[in-house]
Amino acid sequence: MQNLDYIAAMLLFVIGLATMLFHSNLIKKIMGMNIMETAIFLLFIASGYVTDAKPPIALAPGEAAVNPLPQALILTGLVVSVSITAYALALVRDLYRHFGTLNATTIARRKGSFT
Repeated sequence: MQNLDYIAAMLLFVIGLATMLFHSNLIKKIMGMNIMETAIFLLFIASGYVTDAKPPIALAPGEAAVNPLPQALILTGLVVSVSITAYALALVRDLYRHFGTLNATTIARRKGSFT
């Protein structure tokens, strides 16, 4: 199948989106966000792939090259993704210390007591 990479990216994105929408546990929401980020990374890498191509560093004249730009963008995206995940987990830890739960609905009901 020719577009299997794109289908896999779409399925991963839908799984991550469903996890974020239908689970009230904040850790599961963060995991859903990470799954969605992984889907975007897969989509970028798949878009830069060229069949029977070589890395741009080892080319002979007239040969096709794989596009290195998506790979460079993904490296930046990974750094941002890890930073956002670490920050979100730190916020969740503080919310758990204050409210004693990770349930987003319960936290939203009691949000007026956060100081």
